[in-house]
Amino acid sequence: MRNYTLLNEFILLGIPQTQGLETLLFVAFLFIYFFTLLGNSLIFIAIISSSTLHTPMYFFLGLLSIFDMLFPSVTCPKMLLYLSGRSPAISYKGCAAQLFFYHLLGSTEGCLYSVMAYDRYVAICHPLRYMLIMKPGVCVSLVIIAWLVGCLHATILTSLTFQLVYCASNQVDYFFCDLPAVLPLACTDNKLAQKVGSINVGFLALMLLFSVCVSYVHIGVAILRIRSAEGRQKAFSTCSAPHCHSLCLRTCNYHLPAAYTKPSAWGCGADIK
Repeated sequence: MRNYTLLNEFILLGIPQTQGLETLLFVAFLFIYFFTLLGNSLIFIAIISSSTLHTPMYFFLGLLSIFDMLFPSVTCPKMLLYLSGRSPAISYKGCAAQLFFYHLLGSTEGCLYSVMAYDRYVAICHPLRYMLIMKPGVCVSLVIIAWLVGCLHATILTSLTFQLVYCASNQVDYFFCDLPAVLPLACTDNKLAQKVGSINVGFLALMLLFSVCVSYVHIGVAILRIRSAEGRQKAFSTCSAPHCHSLCLRTCNYHLPAAYTKPSAWGCGADIK
């Protein structure tokens, strides 16, 4: 059995091909991060302070605003620190925590978009039964299911990644710890983790996208069946909440299967003959 000197920290190399642009990137990302937190905070405060917004749609939208604050907070603070000249090092446990919460929050948010699409489907296709179907208990149950899916997804990926031995290079060629950047650093066989990671991320992405598309196809068909222009306009306005215009894009934004399936993304291109 080989003896390994285990790593206790990783070095984040940052955004590829941006050397010399640290100050500009720091200002840009600080600005974006600040207004992301500010905008979503205002949305959340508006929802909880107005009794007219205490409906299932705005319940999900309020949760989404929380996730939109937490999700970038997994990676942005550390990125801003090393862009400002601080140490780019991250501890072994910190790297594992970053990977776990990135996938937990990202996949849960994706599931939440699927739930919101279902909510709009019920509102338009079954308007008279909407409050009966989307009862508070049902809404909470859907959120719990989304959270459990995210926990399972993140736990599988994190456990597979950090059960491997890391003993050689500690330089992560990215601005945060994610599978394609961390797995190539393993000293032991990482093929199983690569395969499961690709399948897990790709399958979840396709399932979420499929569920969103099914809901909105039914919504589209229901709207086209409405005869009056006023009725169609009202139905469209029901779907014009802030989450709808970017629903499909945001669902896919976290899960980019191509980034996980290209051999180069895993640092294993040299193994292909």
